Order: sequence, then C-alpha cells, then structure tokens
Amino acid sequence: MAPTAAQIDALLPQTQCTRCGYGGCRPYAEAMARGEVLHNRCPPGGTEVVAALARLLGRAPLPLDPACGSEAIDRVAWVDPEACIGCARCLPACPVDAIVGAQRHLHTVLQAACNGCELCLPACPVDCIHLRPRADGIAVPTAAANRTRFERQGARLQRESDARATALTQAKRAALPAP
Repeated sequence: MAPTAAQIDALLPQTQCTRCGYGGCRPYAEAMARGEVLHNRCPPGGTEVVAALARLLGRAPLPLDPACGSEAIDRVAWVDPEACIGCARCLPACPVDAIVGAQRHLHTVLQAACNGCELCLPACPVDCIHLRPRADGIAVPTAAANRTRFERQGARLQRESDARATALTQAKRAALPAP
C-alpha cells in the first residue's frame, strides 16, 4: 500500500518554508503521495529527511534538488534594530509567528520559535533581517512544535478574518434605513 500524505508529512520538518515549490509541508506531502513530485525537495530536512522519505516511499535515495536550495544549517532570523522601520511586513510572512512587534515599532524574533524558514527575508523592504547561527542553549524547534505554531497561526488568522466579516456585516446592517 502506498504511504499516505499524513505518513509523508510526519517525516517533514514542518518549517513551511515553501522551498519545495509548494505552499507548505502538507501540500508537498500530498503531491508526493499522489506521485507528482520527487522526494528530494526539502532543504530544511536535508539528506536525512530525503533518505527517510525514500525509504517510506520505496524509492531510490536521491541528492537534494539544488533548485530548492542547499541543506539548511541551523540559523535564525535576527532584526537589526538600527535598520528596522517597523513596517510589519515580516509579521505575516512568518509561518510560525516567531516575529513579534507592531506597526511603526521595532520587531524582534523569538529564537526558540524561529525555524529558519527564511520567508521573512524577502518580505523586508529595508533588508534589516539577517540569518545568524542559533544562540547556544536555544534548542531547534521540533517538527511537532513547528506544526503546532503553524496551526495556531492559521486558527488565529481565521478568527481574525471571521471577526472582520462579522463587524462588516453589522456595519452594513446598521447603515440600512430602518423599515
């Protein structure tokens, strides 16, 4: 029996980095389960994950696809406080809510939550975000922690969207003339 998307997804690092060409780890796993894509497109997982995927899928081991990037070393984002303009464009780019801050204020990165996905780098218009080695004593987030933070972010964004839709509906009703 062919492995399921859930089995494949369980092997991925859950960084949601999109370097594989998909919108996150789950869509990549689903494409692999359908046989649409090779198993060597996960730079954050590196050769270890590629080998585990090959075993699960019953395929030959392959080198990491260089078109997806090189094997990631453990790095975290860092915001240069002298250069940050507080534009907040990095906040929605982070799939695990590891960047905190507010519009027109300095942003900072929670090193314990940052998975090094690099999605904040192109979002920054002033290039004030840099990748640095993770500080000693700060553990690399596990795949489970990455998945939990990603799912919590998705739930939060849905709640915010629902609240905006409700407020808009109420405002429209209030603007209608009384019968």
